[in-house]
Parts: sequence; structure tokens; C-alpha cells
Amino acid sequence: MPKKGEQGADTAGLLAYLFGPGDRDEHTDPHLVAAWDPALPCPARAPGRMTLSALGLLLDAPVEALRGPRPAEDVWHVSIRNAPTDRTLTDTEWATVAAEMVHAAGVAPHGDEHGCRWVAVRHAPDHIHIVATLARRDGRHPRIRGDILRMHTAARTFETVWGLAPMSPLDTTAPRAPATGEKEKATRRGLTEPARATLQRTVRQAAALATDDTDFLNRLRDAGLRVREHHDEHGTVDGYAVALPGDRADHGTRPVWFSGRTLAYDLSLPRIRERYEPALTPADLTRAHHRIREAAALLARAGRTEGAGDVAALGDLLTTTAATSPATVRAHVQAAATRFEQASRTPGARTLEGTARTHFKAATRALEHAPRTARAGGAPAVLNLLLALIEAVEAATAWHRAQNHRAQTTAAAQAAVLLREAATLTTGARTTTPRTAPRTARVTPTTGRGPATPPPATPVPPRPPTGTPPGPGTGPGRSR
Repeated sequence: MPKKGEQGADTAGLLAYLFGPGDRDEHTDPHLVAAWDPALPCPARAPGRMTLSALGLLLDAPVEALRGPRPAEDVWHVSIRNAPTDRTLTDTEWATVAAEMVHAAGVAPHGDEHGCRWVAVRHAPDHIHIVATLARRDGRHPRIRGDILRMHTAARTFETVWGLAPMSPLDTTAPRAPATGEKEKATRRGLTEPARATLQRTVRQAAALATDDTDFLNRLRDAGLRVREHHDEHGTVDGYAVALPGDRADHGTRPVWFSGRTLAYDLSLPRIRERYEPALTPADLTRAHHRIREAAALLARAGRTEGAGDVAALGDLLTTTAATSPATVRAHVQAAATRFEQASRTPGARTLEGTARTHFKAATRALEHAPRTARAGGAPAVLNLLLALIEAVEAATAWHRAQNHRAQTTAAAQAAVLLREAATLTTGARTTTPRTAPRTARVTPTTGRGPATPPPATPVPPRPPTGTPPGPGTGPGRSR
């Protein structure tokens, strides 16, 4: 399984770590198994012929010889790991793997004498590390865009030929994680999470409840986000971008905008439009959990394309539940909704006509009014809702397992565990409450129609009520 490591500009430091004892003395017998030059001596086994510092200088030589601009991060680092159940590969086999991986990545294509310099280091039985410097010996930069996907394809060939455990089927449903710079920026600003994570959650909550483009964009503004609309040549909205107030770049001269597609592939405007449903009559929690249980039974028998639409609607339902849950279980439900996100995104085609999807969407609408209905049902109603959600998520887990969606199966199973923990907390709240003073699960009502989110970093004026003529600074095409 190829995995991209930390990229950087310190070749000598990375080599010292790979040939060293490791953070917890886990490195055993570190040595070279392959390199751009087959005759290159190993610093660990022939220290009289090659030292670590000399190896670092040889790797860096093409970078130092560049006459044009140097890449900001010229050290390319990838680890290739076997499954725990696989047999132990020999050094010769690992050398074959390494040569094929640098070829697939575009770092050092077969037969290209001007390819980048690279080495493969083995310091454990089950994996190797490949280190390369991103400068070809003819002075050009390598073309490595999409390298990890091409390496995954190459890895599947070895799995088939050598009878190794297969990786999860290749798909693009994993959420886009914040980059290191985004995490460091959040730390400097004293935020609990990067802006990307806040925007992902807020946009997903708005998309789960929106009935059309206008409603969706207004919900984003109500939640305190800056919104920028993109219009086609006819003036129709065909895209959007959002920014967190206070999140700025270029020394504070401009906001940091994220299009929906860069937050997650299912948050693009075309994907969000697939979720729109007409507004329904408010229903109580009891009616909602009956719908969920009916949908769970249908999902368990759904086909490939129909089930893909069903689990997407279930993801919206969990997102809405997290925003309207009582404080005692909100953290667990929020964690379950976040974990289920990948399970709601399935590779391949999908249909949006399933009966289970209709039930999930109807339950989502009912939960938008949960702040009113929860007071009538109290903890028992919340518990029934959680138990129904557990049934639905377990049905989704079984459906993904039947479709051989490994990543989605794992995500759904973990979401079910978190929901069970939330149900346990609700049960505990019921059993420890005195009979003379029954407690009711309370939910803080959401202001306006926007999703419940933390207060925005800067004040945002409220949107005027429906029917109020737009004043200066409002209307399509403007951001706030």
C-alpha cells in the first residue's frame, strides 16, 4: 500500500531518521534495497565506501545544479507497506517494487537516464521507504501530478501476481484533510480546528436542509459564512465558494475561499442540487424514527445504484441529527456524522428514486423542527431516534460490505459504535433521573433557518425576513 510521507527540503535529516533507530527503537537492520545506481554502496553495510552525508550530497546534486527556480519541497518521500497477513518479501522483491513505483510516479521512468535520483530503504520486514529529490539530471522538473494514484495501480499488479492481500478498491470518496499549513494557521489563531473543517461541516448541514439554490446560499450566510456566487453567461448560478470570516491570506489582503468541490467532492453545487426536496409539513420525532426504521429495512435489500442514493440521504440525516441533538449526546452524534461522511459517498453511479431515500429525506425534514418536538418526547423520544439511526447505519454497513466497499464499510461501522455510545448516555440519563422531577431533553433552537454552528469569528448582520425588499449590499452575486 503506497502512502505519501512528509515532503520537505532536508534530505540529510530524512536519511538520518530512516537509517537511525526510529522514535521507539523500532527500526531493525536499516539498509538499502535499491537505488537509481544499482552499484551504489549501502551506508549501513559498507560505511567505509559510503556515508550518510555523502549519500545525501549525491541525492541533492541535481537540485543544487538547477539554474532555474528550485521546488519549495524538493524531497519526495513515499512508504510502501504490506498487509500484516502477507508473507515477508525478500530484498530483491522489494527492489522490484521500488523500481516500479518510481517509474509509475514519474520520478524515474524505466530506461530514462535523466530521471531523478532515488533510494529505497528497508528497516522493517513489512515495508520500505523511497526517497527521491525532485530534479532530473537534465535540469528539468519531473511530472509527478497524480503520482499516488498511479502507484496504487502498480501495487494492485503486485498483489495479483504475488498473491498478496488486496487494498481497498480505489475510489475518490475520502474527505479532503486540512494541509499542515492550515492546521498551523488554526493553532496560531487559537481555533479548535482548521477553517476547512469548519466549512465542511457548515456547508454539509446547509445542504442537508436546503430546498433550492437560494435557500442553500441563504443558509450559508445565516450560518455566518462569506459566500461568493459564480454565474454562467446567462446569469444562472453554476457554482459557489465560501470563506470563514477572519481567515485571510497574502498578509491579510484577501479572504481564503474554498469552492464546494475543494471541500469535498459531494459538496459541489451539482451534487448538492441532487439533495433538494420540497419543504414538508413538520412532523414529530416519533414519526421520524418510524420512517428511519422503514428505510433501514429497504436499504438492506437495495441494489448497487439505488443503495448509493440511499446512503447519501442517510448521511444528510445524520448531519441534521447532529445539529439538533440534546447537549448530552451532541458530541457523540456529531462524531458519528463526521465518520459516516465517507460511507455516504460511494464510487460509481447512483439513482435518486429509492423509497429508502425518500424516507430518510422526510425524516431529515422532521428533525429540522426537533427543537419544538423534543420537548414533548423528552429523553425517550431521543433514545428511540438514536436506536432507529443505529439500525439504519448498521444496514448501510451491511450494504457496503456486500458491495465490497471496504473504506465505506469501516466508516459506517465506526459511526454505529459512536451512535451506540450516544444511546447509552441517553439511557443513563433516563435511569438516574428522579421520578418526582422528570427531565426533558432540551435542544437549543437554531436562529433563523441556518444550521446550528459555533458563533462566527466576526459579526454578520441577519438576513431580512422573506418578502422584505433587498437593501444595499444584498442580492445575487454579492458576498458577505
